[in-house]
Amino acid sequence: MAGSTHSVTNQAPPLVAYDVFTADRALVAAVERHVAPELLDEVRTELAALGRTCGAAQVQEWGAQANENPPQLRTHDRYGRRVDEVEFHPAWHRLLGKGVAAGLTAAWTRPAGHLRRAAAFLMWTQVEAGNGCPLSMTHAAVPALRTDPDLAAEWEPRLTSMIYDRDLRPARQKAGALFGMGMTEKQGGSDVRANTTSATPLAEAGTYALTGHKWFCSAPMSDGFLVLAQAPEGLTCFLVPRVLDDGSRNVFLIQRLKDKLGNRSNASGEVEFDGTWARRVGEEGRGVRTIIEMVAATRLDCVLGSAGLMRQAVAQAVHHCSHREAFGGKLVDKPLMRNVLADLAVESEAATTLALRLAAAYDDGGEQERALLRIAVPAAKYWVTKRCAPVTVEASECLGGNGYVEESGMPRLVRESPLNSIWEGAGNVQALDVLRALQREPTALNAYLQEVGKARGADHRLDTAIKSLLTELADLEGIEARARRLTERLALVLQGSLLVRYAPPEVADAFCASRLGGDGGAAFGTLPSTLDLRSVVDRSRPQA
Repeated sequence: MAGSTHSVTNQAPPLVAYDVFTADRALVAAVERHVAPELLDEVRTELAALGRTCGAAQVQEWGAQANENPPQLRTHDRYGRRVDEVEFHPAWHRLLGKGVAAGLTAAWTRPAGHLRRAAAFLMWTQVEAGNGCPLSMTHAAVPALRTDPDLAAEWEPRLTSMIYDRDLRPARQKAGALFGMGMTEKQGGSDVRANTTSATPLAEAGTYALTGHKWFCSAPMSDGFLVLAQAPEGLTCFLVPRVLDDGSRNVFLIQRLKDKLGNRSNASGEVEFDGTWARRVGEEGRGVRTIIEMVAATRLDCVLGSAGLMRQAVAQAVHHCSHREAFGGKLVDKPLMRNVLADLAVESEAATTLALRLAAAYDDGGEQERALLRIAVPAAKYWVTKRCAPVTVEASECLGGNGYVEESGMPRLVRESPLNSIWEGAGNVQALDVLRALQREPTALNAYLQEVGKARGADHRLDTAIKSLLTELADLEGIEARARRLTERLALVLQGSLLVRYAPPEVADAFCASRLGGDGGAAFGTLPSTLDLRSVVDRSRPQA
């Protein structure tokens, strides 16, 4: 036996066995703010139960196992028959089953469904972000399918089911189903109008044969997919079932799985269609309009996913610094480290507050709220997802060398952090979408200005930022080249407005000073030292 040369001391214990929901004060406050009083006890109880699940050591271990054992593609069975199946580690199925059972695909059928799902999705991302993709795609497919009442009647009960049924068989035989999506192709990427996959009408009305490819197909193990292809009248949306009604496999050739930077537990594939049977969704030539509601929903999930990653990174950093001692005291009590942690906590709370506000707008469904979403979703998707990477990197640095080691879990967060800024349209796509909303839909800007105007007069830095934004909006010269700057300002002003109205004064003060007032640097940890940073950090501290 090796000799013992030292005792292991001054190490932070693992952050497990805690309620991820109750420990997140910003998330709890947002839920309490937006859920109707008669539903609040039910929703809080449900989310606290999921929070305890998210914080359980066993569930956290499943997340690590799923990440460490990526899916494998099996193209043929032992007899040489083409099967195109994706095999996952058992931990993946356990996590996905719990996600479905938690209602992460059932928002459309439950009271306050989008708000309670948003809170749950934000928490579930902190366990393992990879299984968020099929949950998100399945959730987001519902509004697209509702453009065809017959398809919605057939598929929606299965997509919104809280039962995970992993077997590949005809949808009518399943208690629950998952959906994926195929939009982009090699030659076009985000420019889906450059797609070349063709759709040839078949004898049965509304059915087609697809021929072509998808360069990125999300969740290729799913039961069905929404796909864009060129029909005789132009780009059209189609539903491609994985298994046909007679039990035979549809032609769905998975050529390979992507070897991704992060999100490794989730399968993303390249697929080929060769006479693949499909049903039209919506009108021919209106594919983008048909699928746009799905895209909007998945973009909000990108915001929620990034908010979840930021929250977990900040929780880990504050937890570590609350236990670790250096230079004569706890790290969390050192003024410079406290400044870093507070700055990270402010960013996390701003992301959470904005994401839950947008989810509440989906539940409301009124004309004013829909108009707000039209401009706020792409702006939030642009900004929040871009802030995720620097937050996770800085939080990892708070752990020192330990944060660079896989066992800490921080490298997994860092690798995952750029994903949501790329998926569902990268930064330029979001900024240009904001411009389209400003130029073509005046009700969107009006709804936005009314929303941020609710906080006018409460903070002089916010008032100045709103005035500056109005000046910028009035100058349309060279607007496309300034689209990123404008989108960033729209997101920051909206976050500032929400925090001034709803967050504790110390959080709102720190945000307005540093993000709107210019009293902060490019790096985290540059907040004015006169602020109440201790209270900001204490608010973000997870209680294990």
